Amino acid sequence: MSRPVFQGAGVAIVTPFTDNGIDFAKLEQMIDFQIKNKTDAIIICGSTGEAATMTEEEHIAAIKCAVDATAGRVPVIAGTGSNDTQFGVELTKKAQELGADAALLVTPYYNKCTPEGLYRHYKTIASAVDIPIILYNVPSRTNVNIAPAVLARLAECDNIVGVKECNLSQVPDTVSLTGDRYALYSGEDGLVVPMLSLGAQGVISVVSNLLPEKMSTMVHAYLDGDLKTARDIQINIIPLVNALFCEVNPIPVKEALNIAGWNVGMPRLPLCEMSEAGHKRMVEVLAGYDLSAMKEYIG
Repeated sequence: MSRPVFQGAGVAIVTPFTDNGIDFAKLEQMIDFQIKNKTDAIIICGSTGEAATMTEEEHIAAIKCAVDATAGRVPVIAGTGSNDTQFGVELTKKAQELGADAALLVTPYYNKCTPEGLYRHYKTIASAVDIPIILYNVPSRTNVNIAPAVLARLAECDNIVGVKECNLSQVPDTVSLTGDRYALYSGEDGLVVPMLSLGAQGVISVVSNLLPEKMSTMVHAYLDGDLKTARDIQINIIPLVNALFCEVNPIPVKEALNIAGWNVGMPRLPLCEMSEAGHKRMVEVLAGYDLSAMKEYIG
């Protein structure tokens, strides 16, 4: 296997917004909190970060902020996917210039490309840069699936090194076809341990916005052979996972962070604030978890 960009739990970090743009001071503070609480990677400008509603200038500025704030302490993985291949090329080049350690490329959305088009899309972007590429397969949101056979073809691209996989049912087929060619990361916080049992290296996590140390501990416990600790943590976080995905991500996680005192703002339209029932549920669920590290950090 190519050396993984990271092992453990990387945070799919939210983007704190104000009425006038990105709150960069808040983003820097959140990144520092994550690193000091053992997160294994910062994933900036992903779907949880609402990259789809950022301007190009904001997108680039957010990547730069993450690289600067992280200062080499953990890898920074920049979301640079697009349904326009050429724009994806240019954005990924820019992420490389800014010092991102890797890029996360979501499958093209809306175009509904064929497997051949998907192969060419990813090969074109990967060939344009030198940094590692992690593919992001989330067919529930993009209506496009990276089939194991396509992943097998893409194995010829040396810098495509990983897959964030949300279609977990196909992971055994992927492993059968590609062996340990790719570092696999769970895209589902509720099914990290099952993914690890199939050889995954970790998770790109929404839950880590709230519990970075717990998520990192879960993955590293499993990788170190402590299956009981990993299993116990996986079961423990399920009520939180369910609450964080009771409405469209990242609506609930932003609500949770605001409840905890981070003041990250509301999601941008077309997403909106959480429902009253969802808010009540989130308050009740968060009461069951230790957020003291976060509260001490916020002050």
